[in-house]
Amino acid sequence: MPTLSTRVGTFTDSVIRRMTRISDEYGAINLSQGFPDFDPPKEIMDALAKAAYAGPHQYSVTFGAENFREALARKQGKAIGRTIDPEEEIVVTCGGTEAMMCAMMTVCNPGDKVLVFSPFYENYGADAILSGAEPIYIPLVPPEYNFDKELLEDGFRQGAKAIIVCNPSNPCGKVFTREELEFIGQTAVKYDAFVITDEVYEHMVYAPNHHTCMASLPGMYEHTITCNSLSKTYSITGWRLGYLIGPAQVIEAAKKVHDFLTVGAAAPLQEAATVGLNFPESYYDELLEKYTKKREHFLKGLDSIGLEHNIPQGTYFVMIDISKFLELEQFRGYTDLEFCEWMIKNIGVAAVPGSSFFKEEVNHLIRLHFAREEATIDEAISRLGKLQELFL
Repeated sequence: MPTLSTRVGTFTDSVIRRMTRISDEYGAINLSQGFPDFDPPKEIMDALAKAAYAGPHQYSVTFGAENFREALARKQGKAIGRTIDPEEEIVVTCGGTEAMMCAMMTVCNPGDKVLVFSPFYENYGADAILSGAEPIYIPLVPPEYNFDKELLEDGFRQGAKAIIVCNPSNPCGKVFTREELEFIGQTAVKYDAFVITDEVYEHMVYAPNHHTCMASLPGMYEHTITCNSLSKTYSITGWRLGYLIGPAQVIEAAKKVHDFLTVGAAAPLQEAATVGLNFPESYYDELLEKYTKKREHFLKGLDSIGLEHNIPQGTYFVMIDISKFLELEQFRGYTDLEFCEWMIKNIGVAAVPGSSFFKEEVNHLIRLHFAREEATIDEAISRLGKLQELFL
């Protein structure tokens, strides 16, 4: 057999999705892969039922159905603080995953460098490699997950073509402050680099924190490619509807990359999801209220069973410190991955090992999420409480 591409040997499959497969095999409560266990808004489901018969069922415009892009432009124009041209400044993609891949391939040449904050959503490193770029990792230091400004600028001094900013950040729940974003943006402009943002959790930011779009900052629109998705905001992760927003010259190039990656997102799903994009502001207020309550309920449950955790400023993810368990004789020599596999089989709860998110040697953290109904969260807490029996 001929040899395979060398790039495929430089990263693994998705550990997150692997944990879901193992969870399904053992019937565990899946708090690993971040998707809700409740339905999308009824209005969107009704629109999908209608589209099942009325269509459209054939290809839409490659870079997104016109009504879908127009609705996106209205919604995101408010967040970015400018009028977005739906013809020239938006590309609809097959999920936020393709949006990020498309952005990377649009701006990076083989051999370019890309800055990635660590911890990071696991796709970013692979995206850089698949684009032929070299990732340079900038640590976000727990528990606040702040970064060293000098290290960041040094990364740009090394010739970084772009920086990826996930805000709010998966997996640690950090919400970048306006001051932090201004420093990142100004430094990127200073070194003539792009900022590629991932803002899929923009509506899950807990008080007193506030989400700021990088593209809304003075002078940053021309240097920013905004990646986003409908998955989390409307509880439709399986619909795979994402998008890019950016200056016309960048989007013109991104359209070509997208066309040959996937041709286009599903036409009937775009038709149905347009209803959600036209929701009033009250929908997003209610969504935040729902997730704020889920966060409080989940953190209270973790505290009640003595699990150490961070307090996420955004997203629906929580990092759990498992150091005290790995010190037990039973788990001596275990990796965080092995501990997560043991949890699925013996506790009945699936988590993601923290090492899949960090470039640094991190073996004592796991990630859980709380995008679940209250009854599911309560059952998960009950099962996780069995971990304390290990000390008896």
